Amino acid sequence: MSKEFIFTSESVTEGHPDKIADQISDAILDEVLKDDPFGRVACETFLTTGMALIGGEITTNTYVDIPQIARDVIKDIGYVQASYGFDAETCAILTAINRQSSDIALGVDKAGAGDQGMMVGFATNETPELMPMPIQLAHTMARELARLRKEGVLPYLRPDGKTQVSVRYIDWKPVSVEAVVISTQHDPDVTQEKIRQDLIEYIIYKIIPPELLNKDKLVVHINPTGRFVQGGPHADTGLTGRKIIVDTYGGFAKHGGGCFSGKDPTKVDRSAAYAVRHVARNVVAAGMAEKCSIQIAYAIGVAEPISIMVDTRGSGIIPDEEITKIIGKNIDLTPGGIIERLNLRKPIYRKTAAYGHFGRVEEGFTWEKDDMIGLLKKG
Repeated sequence: MSKEFIFTSESVTEGHPDKIADQISDAILDEVLKDDPFGRVACETFLTTGMALIGGEITTNTYVDIPQIARDVIKDIGYVQASYGFDAETCAILTAINRQSSDIALGVDKAGAGDQGMMVGFATNETPELMPMPIQLAHTMARELARLRKEGVLPYLRPDGKTQVSVRYIDWKPVSVEAVVISTQHDPDVTQEKIRQDLIEYIIYKIIPPELLNKDKLVVHINPTGRFVQGGPHADTGLTGRKIIVDTYGGFAKHGGGCFSGKDPTKVDRSAAYAVRHVARNVVAAGMAEKCSIQIAYAIGVAEPISIMVDTRGSGIIPDEEITKIIGKNIDLTPGGIIERLNLRKPIYRKTAAYGHFGRVEEGFTWEKDDMIGLLKKG
């Protein structure tokens, strides 16, 4: 029986309050790792009108100027005018930093996982990036919003914004884009008609693949409330780790619940999620399945995974249990093995903190390489 449904995913721009928080937390992590690759970081950022509060646990032998890092990130994103209600020069930066708990350090020092929990990796052959079509299109639109703003093509745009894409599937294959929603912060003197016309021309019609676009049937909502002048932390608080579905697969796959930003790679919330995306991607790239979801679980202080489960949604050329055995036999999924294989002790994390952690092959992220096909086919 044919299965037909519409699936929706959203993304947000780098100027969204939660994404500002993620980028600050990851910029602090990068600064630690730059001089101290074995530094321990669990850093959270909270943003509101005129203020950034940065707290957490950091154990390192290097010095990090946290207030200056935060201001640099806020400036780079584009919050540089007091009229925005939040800007890099005048916002207050408060810090509350402690060292990592010695109880947690006991397990991590013995190469065990930095926490318990489960993580999920996913890949699908429906896009060249091996990502679900809805989230891939939403991310592309969000990045284009930022580019058009920063390069002055649409100078009335401001940093905050969200995108949302609804895709019709038949038998798990995308056949058309049904609806697009874009909400973008803007200067007060631009008309909504101008914004709508520009975003349809510069973003929507440009980014949706022609084979998925029917201009006569596509439903488009641009700034549905009719106005989006007040935005960023002045309009909505921001918090590290509050966009976990945006960061992963747009809801198309399950999620273990843990966020990524502000965490060094001993935290399996981050490193193991990258690892199982890497494995799932290689399973699909190897032609072993059209879709692959992998769940992995750990106990704090224990190196070996507690469980591994593969689900190809019936698309595998061999049973899911066999793929699970191949992964367990050939791929080291201990925290130490993951960190070494993916080279995760480098300052690479701020650029992951907006527009998704997966599917960005051009960024050179190690977990997006198809370099384990031989290991998987070895059986």
